[in-house]
Amino acid sequence: MTPISIRIAIIVCAVAFVITAAIGPSVIGYLRKMKFGQKILEIGPKWHMNKQNIPTMGGFMFIIGIIAAVLLGNVLLGGVAVASIAMLGLSVAYGMVGLVDDYAKIRKRENAGLTPKQKLVLQILVAAVFILVLFLQSDGLPVLWIPFTAIAIPLPWPLYIIFAAFVIVGADNAVNLTDGVDGLAAGVTLPVAVFFVFVGLYRQQMDVVLFAAALAGGLAAFLIYNFNPAKVFMGDTGSLFLGGAVSGLAFACDMPLILLLVGLIYIIETVSVILQVTYFKASGGKRLFKMAPIHHHFEMCGWNEKKIVLVFSGVTMLLCLLAYFVALPPVF
Repeated sequence: MTPISIRIAIIVCAVAFVITAAIGPSVIGYLRKMKFGQKILEIGPKWHMNKQNIPTMGGFMFIIGIIAAVLLGNVLLGGVAVASIAMLGLSVAYGMVGLVDDYAKIRKRENAGLTPKQKLVLQILVAAVFILVLFLQSDGLPVLWIPFTAIAIPLPWPLYIIFAAFVIVGADNAVNLTDGVDGLAAGVTLPVAVFFVFVGLYRQQMDVVLFAAALAGGLAAFLIYNFNPAKVFMGDTGSLFLGGAVSGLAFACDMPLILLLVGLIYIIETVSVILQVTYFKASGGKRLFKMAPIHHHFEMCGWNEKKIVLVFSGVTMLLCLLAYFVALPPVF
């Protein structure tokens, strides 16, 4: 961790914040003009119906800010930080999958875009390209580090490729499921981005620092418009971008299993849906939760959206602190 690297991280974060915040009103105005409004499912919480037609696809504002900040960061470094561009490419590609999904929803005028199979195929293809970049950049067998230990297990590339594809696609969908109330996906992902900034500084991986700092700045600015009551939603364009960003950072640091800790909220959201569907089918129509994903269960229990976001984000912040100060080995 050097003064120069810290200074660059601050600049990149600030640039992403300023650009995202500055273009926010224009992006929202354009989305309203194009009538790109969110369609709310009737099976959701009834009070969500007042969100009908709030502009969606607002993830564009932080995507633009992050792209500009990462490119500027590479200029400040005086060279190309390949991993930062690879992570940006992974995230943008997933954002484009989300864009196709969002556009399909708007065209159909309902909250259903791409079919699950179509989305999964596109996600696997994007993950495959990113893994190919990892392979080309490698100089030996990949290793799988175990959190809370100094153990790193070498894995053969075929097994690692399967594992990586599963984690990347799984993380992408998990973040997508977390985007269910105002500010939740952005609020939970912000401390994860900050965590990776410090990991990158500690390991002197400026490619990680650049991308994570830009991600943090863009999300902080987006929350100005997305925190309850939201003026805009990120849509699948934004949430799938974030899923790619989080998984990309984990693999760039060679620590994908750390997502079990810092990404625990994403995992709980996903598991709640799996348990709900499984129990519903096994019990002949009974429900384990009042509604899934689990943030809706808390809504049905009387929690307001601000409380859900603050609690879920706070838990993630504590898990990130635990991961940084306890889970990581002294040298890795």
